[in-house]
Formats: sequence, C-alpha cells, structure tokens
Amino acid sequence: MPTKTADELSALTRALLLAAGADERNASRMAEALVASNLCGVETHGVVHLPRYVEAINAGWIVPNEWPSLLRETPTSALVTGNWTFGHVAAKYAMEVAIEKARTQNVAVAGIVQANHIGRLGEYVELAAANGMIGMVWAGGYGAEEPAAVPFGGRELALHTNPLSMGFPSNDGAPVMFDFATTTWSGSKARLAQERHEAMPPGSAVDREGKPTTDPNELLAGGGHVAFGGHKGYAVMVAVELLGRMFTGTDAYADEARGGPIMRRQGVTMVAMRADLFQPLTDFTGRTSELAGRLRAVPPAPGFSEVLAPGDPERRTRVERERDGIPVADDIWQSLVELAASLDVAIT
Repeated sequence: MPTKTADELSALTRALLLAAGADERNASRMAEALVASNLCGVETHGVVHLPRYVEAINAGWIVPNEWPSLLRETPTSALVTGNWTFGHVAAKYAMEVAIEKARTQNVAVAGIVQANHIGRLGEYVELAAANGMIGMVWAGGYGAEEPAAVPFGGRELALHTNPLSMGFPSNDGAPVMFDFATTTWSGSKARLAQERHEAMPPGSAVDREGKPTTDPNELLAGGGHVAFGGHKGYAVMVAVELLGRMFTGTDAYADEARGGPIMRRQGVTMVAMRADLFQPLTDFTGRTSELAGRLRAVPPAPGFSEVLAPGDPERRTRVERERDGIPVADDIWQSLVELAASLDVAIT
C-alpha cells in the first residue's frame, strides 16, 4: 500500500483533472476537497472517485471548466447553480455565500442545483465552524430516477442515501461535527465493498426480495439500502429529501444531458448561522468544548476503549496523516495508475 503526502496526492489529482479538461481553478479546488477527505480518513469520498469523475466528464455529465453562479438571492438566501461543474466547487461556493450573508444577517440559507457529486459534506460545515458559524447541510434528490433505498417496511426502492451534516465551533479549533448518510451504509462504501469482495455489515441492506443481505452484489443488483435506526432514520431520510430536492426546486433545473441519472436532480440546502447570535462566541465555543470533554470523560462500556465526541475520528486521522502521510489502498492506487495512463499523465 503506497503512502503519499498531501502535496503529492494533490499534484496528481490536479494533473489528472487538467488532462481530463478541467480548468486550473476547478482542478485545484477538486484536489483540495478530495485530498482533504483522504486526510481525515474518509477514503470513500476522496481520490477513489477520480476515475468516475473523468467518466462523467467524458459523458458530458460534468462541465469541467464551468463555475457556479447565483440564480437568485435575498439578503438572507441564495439559490446557486453549479452550471453542471464539479459539485465540490459549487458546494464550497454556496457555503461561502451563506457564511458571508450570515455575518450581517445572522442566519442565511443557500440552495444548490445543477451540480455534480459534492463529496464529503463535513467539509462544508467545518468551513462554517471555522468562521464562527453553526453549519448544516441536507442533500437529496439522488433517488428521483435511480432510487437505491427502501422505505421502512418496504421492499421496493423509493429513496436514496440522502446525507446530512452539522458542525459546531469549539474553542480549541476542532469543531463538534457529524456527516453521514441516512442509510446504514453509504453507496460509496457499498461499491468499494463490491470491488474488494467484502461483506457489508448485517442490517445495512436487503436483496431484491426485501430480505436482509450482507452481499454488496445483491444490493447493487436490485436490492436496496435501509435507513439507519429503523423508522426513525427513515423519517430523517424523508426530511432530507424534502429539504434537499423539494425545498430547492431542483426538478425545474434538471437537464437530460447533464448530471447523469443520480446527480441530475440533486438538491442541496445549506444553512449558516452565527454561533454568537444569543451569547458571546467564546461562551458558545467554551460550552461546546466543555460538552465534548464531558462526553470523552465518560468511562467506556465493555468492548470499547474510549468515548469519542462527534468529529474526533476525523480530527485524529487528519493529524496522523499530515504527519505520516496518506495510505492509499492498492486497488485505489492501481485505478489511479490506469487513469493516468489513459490520460497520458506521468505518475510516480
């Protein structure tokens, strides 16, 4: 398993996307986003996606030299079109717009339409937290044409993985945050398990007959993801669909030639609100850190070595990988080598 520095992996990502038709600012932003995912240990949203993004460019689903813009705005809201560029580009742009509006208006909402896969949602709430904001992201619409998840108690596909994320600033620079799919397992993890001939955890999927399965092949051959937490997670999944796809009105902006069947009707809603809206920022961040510390101090239950606060695994992994380098699984590295060969990009 090769180990690469963040700079090495970023340079490779930029070179591959430039060769695939991206312009400099999009390639640089994508390198920033993908490598950041690998740095914090979320490999399923990192450089593993590069071959798929290049395929999407070749299919016309991603326009690699476009840039997001505003469709409409008010002092407290903005509807952003990605103009079918990379989703990571549109999502950072939208959160930055929301943050700037919230500086003067206290709370702001940004919606995103006409964009591709936005990657690790946690990046955007971390950006809000770094600016003294509470950040929230809801993303839906992925199952409008190709559903991948069953509703609670059902055996036919109707929804998708519908992720959400929230982040809260603390006084030590490490936000309390979470980022997860509302299905028990994410689609990216399932595809990776299939490629590696690995089983999924029990309770994460059903086959096409609605029977529980741990085989990713059965899931991806007409089976379905299931919601985390039974009927409660299912309700959250529906709420994310309403806040993502329906709230942004993304169906009105769908284009049959762009996005592909999963991303064509993606709708993302982002919220930024000032953490000092009702009290000084240092009071809020201090209480956030106090709560996180109190949680970590709880004695672990049998089978656990410690109690973590939300966001701790990503923070720890980022520190380790910035120091020691980023391990890249052999199969992922091989896919990058093959992609580089197809694009005539030198790789070491």
